[in-house]
Amino acid sequence: MPAIETGQLGKVFVGLARRHCVPSAQLAIHVDGRTVAMTAGEVSADAKFPVGSITKAFTASLAMLLVADDDLDVDDRIGTHLAELGTNADSLGGKLTVRQIMSHTSGLPSSFGEGLQEAASRRRYLLDCREQSLVHPPGSGFSYSNVGFVLVGRIVEEITGMSWWDAIDALLLKPLSIVPAFVVRPDSRFPLDSFVSGHAVSESTGKALAVAQTIRVTDAPCGALALSAKDLVAFGHAHVTGCTDPSVSAPLDPDVFREMRRVISVAEPFGLADGWGLGLAVFRGPDTDWFGHDGNADGTSCHLRIDPTNDRVVALTTNANTGAALWEDLVDELRALDIPVGDYVAPELKQRMPASGDVLGRYANGDIEYAVDAGDDDKIILRIDGETYPELILHEDWLFSVQQPASGRRILGGRFLRDPSGGRVSGIQTGGRVASRRKSSTHAS
Repeated sequence: MPAIETGQLGKVFVGLARRHCVPSAQLAIHVDGRTVAMTAGEVSADAKFPVGSITKAFTASLAMLLVADDDLDVDDRIGTHLAELGTNADSLGGKLTVRQIMSHTSGLPSSFGEGLQEAASRRRYLLDCREQSLVHPPGSGFSYSNVGFVLVGRIVEEITGMSWWDAIDALLLKPLSIVPAFVVRPDSRFPLDSFVSGHAVSESTGKALAVAQTIRVTDAPCGALALSAKDLVAFGHAHVTGCTDPSVSAPLDPDVFREMRRVISVAEPFGLADGWGLGLAVFRGPDTDWFGHDGNADGTSCHLRIDPTNDRVVALTTNANTGAALWEDLVDELRALDIPVGDYVAPELKQRMPASGDVLGRYANGDIEYAVDAGDDDKIILRIDGETYPELILHEDWLFSVQQPASGRRILGGRFLRDPSGGRVSGIQTGGRVASRRKSSTHAS
């Protein structure tokens, strides 16, 4: 970008952070062969932000390094590497492949075992996985799963003989000259790394309240990294050109990561992105497809986009839950500067449908229960783990809108899924996660 445009963007960026009450943020952009970085608030360009689920893109990339060394195949049954999950055809380990869990098409629940003690053994977690119900048959659809990436991390540990923390640092981050921070460590004897605190912003007052990170050690491969926007750009750039720094002893070949960008045909990540590969989401841009991931840790919102066709990378880190709204505005500003960033656009809510008793019932994804009940005046009520949305409205294509409890705004909530053979409502998909109807649920015919 010309210098004047960089300066203008910097002013706009600071203004957006203030508008959305974000205490601190970083923006890094690689375009036309150079990288520029800017900050908003009292933070340095090298500060580390908890990047949440963007960690999954790093864990997937680490797994692909093992694929390149012929230590792993994405079509391996996961029981090949995790014997606790079983190896016979009807066991979890015999049913699921590495490709399926890395593309969120395995049917594994989003999470489970919220009450598990941190001291629970690796074996105990894997044995508990065997007891979980799949939300759909393997390879038949998309449902975002943290559990799947815990398993990817365990596979990495099994193959390398290293902890996930050591493996991702030594094999992936060091070649990129990235010094990470980790939100959680496997041993309490190690001090926690320094990273920027997340904040919850009140919609009514705009006041930002610092919040602690609550991720479990068990779930580290899903979301334990803390990185700067510049770190994210370095990672994204390596996916396009590799690592050619002569000072690096083990340069990364971009061909290693190419398979991650191959879109899985059955992966329809409704509510999250336009498509999905292996650890990377697909976002449609005005001129080409962009790849990347979004991440929300406790009180942070971070975003990564990669355009492999034109060698462009954009990364945003923020330390507030309102950072997602900042990102939406920033995408418009970048497009005005001829950086046509790809981003997901949720479908429009079409004509309202009559309330249908077919949607009533109980749905589950791991430990999370979704209750859809009839209320007063023929209204439909949605409850998700005790949080109540007082009026669910059905729209065409079985989309539904809900009223946010805090703001009162009506937003797209998700969609109901129907069995292709009989047309009966079989599940609910919200935030990319599928909850399947409990067999004991009753509903009006």
